Amino acid sequence: MTFSAADFDFSLLPERIAQHPAVPRDAARLLVVGETLADRTVRDLPELLRPGDLLVVNDTRVIPAQLEAVRGTARIGITLDRSLEDGTWHALARNARRLHVGDELCFLGAGDFTAVIEAVNEGGSVALRFSHDGSDFQQRLEAAGALALPPYIARPRGPTSQDATDYQTMFARREGAVAAPTAGLHFTPALLAALAARGVGRVDVTLHVGAGTFLPLREDDISRHRIHAERGEIRADAATAINTARQQGGRIVAVGTTSLRLLESATDDAGMVHEFAGETDIFITPGTKIHGAEMLLTNFHLPRSTLFMLVCAFAGIERMRAAYAHAIEVGYRFYSYGDATLLSRV
Repeated sequence: MTFSAADFDFSLLPERIAQHPAVPRDAARLLVVGETLADRTVRDLPELLRPGDLLVVNDTRVIPAQLEAVRGTARIGITLDRSLEDGTWHALARNARRLHVGDELCFLGAGDFTAVIEAVNEGGSVALRFSHDGSDFQQRLEAAGALALPPYIARPRGPTSQDATDYQTMFARREGAVAAPTAGLHFTPALLAALAARGVGRVDVTLHVGAGTFLPLREDDISRHRIHAERGEIRADAATAINTARQQGGRIVAVGTTSLRLLESATDDAGMVHEFAGETDIFITPGTKIHGAEMLLTNFHLPRSTLFMLVCAFAGIERMRAAYAHAIEVGYRFYSYGDATLLSRV
């Protein structure tokens, strides 16, 4: 079938968009979507999963990717996207038409923190080579940068110190994401302990979520849309654990669409997951055969978004339309700081 963006549209009142997470995190509501719908909470996960099931979580850590720079008298807004193998950074730039290869940007707030433009691409992206690397780069980025919060989280004065904590999962340890893998925001140490006591395992994978996650579709024909590449890694021990769990009858539970996209990038048609390190631009839409997970824990996504298309591919279009209609009717909270869904694969 051929789909248009309009096939994945729905109406949502602004007051349904969460501006702050649930406290504690595992108190968020959870809509279980299978043959029927069930209203639960995230802390019910241990009784919804079975011994031998395996959680696959994304351990990326969000960096302060929003930067302000000057080039001469011009102010340039920069949002880091992903690091490249040659040591440069791919970034989105406001006023990119003013930039040329060889220009030097001076970043505000961190002293001698600069970058040289090495490429100017179509669509407003650039390649930057920074004046510092390693721990020096991280220190200056912390001083100069701010969180690139999603535009639907209203912060007129910019992200708060509380956002710096709230917009980071408890699994975060590998620097590199622009946006949080938000399904992971719901976990607490107490919930993890309860899952372990239930016999549910966990492995960590890494997908550094890029700035492209905030970009809207520009084509109504979704077959013409291209996902921005993101860098990811599934280490050998994680691949072995996933394959062993599945062979022993356990279900693979992807925590977040980022984990699922990475699993799909590394899983063959027989369902075997392989070690992976590199970039992926996989676009999962209805009709895509999914091999990497049997269940998916994920937040509620934007209308007409690639992530709503992904959950429709995973659990079925009509089932997800019904689930979202129910969630809107009974007051679930949407998007990054909102509630969650637990989906079974069709």
